[in-house]
Amino acid sequence: MPTKRSYVSPRREQAAAHTRELILRSATGLFADRGYGRVTVGDIAAGAGVSPKTVFASVGSKSDILNEIVDAAVRDSGHERALRSVRAAQDPVAVLEAVARGTRTGNESKYAVHEAIRKALPSHEDGEVLWERATADYRAALREAARRLHALASLPYSQEETADLLWFWFGPAGWRTLVAEAGWSWDRAQEFLLRTATVTLHAPSHERR
Repeated sequence: MPTKRSYVSPRREQAAAHTRELILRSATGLFADRGYGRVTVGDIAAGAGVSPKTVFASVGSKSDILNEIVDAAVRDSGHERALRSVRAAQDPVAVLEAVARGTRTGNESKYAVHEAIRKALPSHEDGEVLWERATADYRAALREAARRLHALASLPYSQEETADLLWFWFGPAGWRTLVAEAGWSWDRAQEFLLRTATVTLHAPSHERR
């Protein structure tokens, strides 16, 4: 007897995906605003316009929701696009420009997500692992940028130190300090961080040679 195939409705799938997006968007905004520990599944449901039961069925628990937010942010970070620019750069200044532009784009477009993750760390049951997951690709991209810098020029720091400095300048904390805490514009922060990195690393460009 042939197996009966279950019918999957495209419209139903679209509705489910839309509901999931609303839930994740609501949770991201609430986590970023109040902090993970002060938000309930009921709050998330109210923000998404659904019931708590729908939240659990669509995404899962509050911890599951945060995990999905992190995973989505990593998938959509754009670090591969930024790395293509780094790999194509032919002098250190061009590498730093690609890093500044790429990290600015990621931090600006995902600001609420970064805030949600940052505020979750003190109260999350496994905050350290969460932070490592959220930043692993970011740090790997900056390590590759450091390798590219050292392949193009002799710099005053070791490759590992250069990677550390790139994280110090262009990691989430650097951008947040200038934009969120000091009130700088993204343009001003990008220009300052790029200039600081270029001067500190004594990065030569083709035009200077």
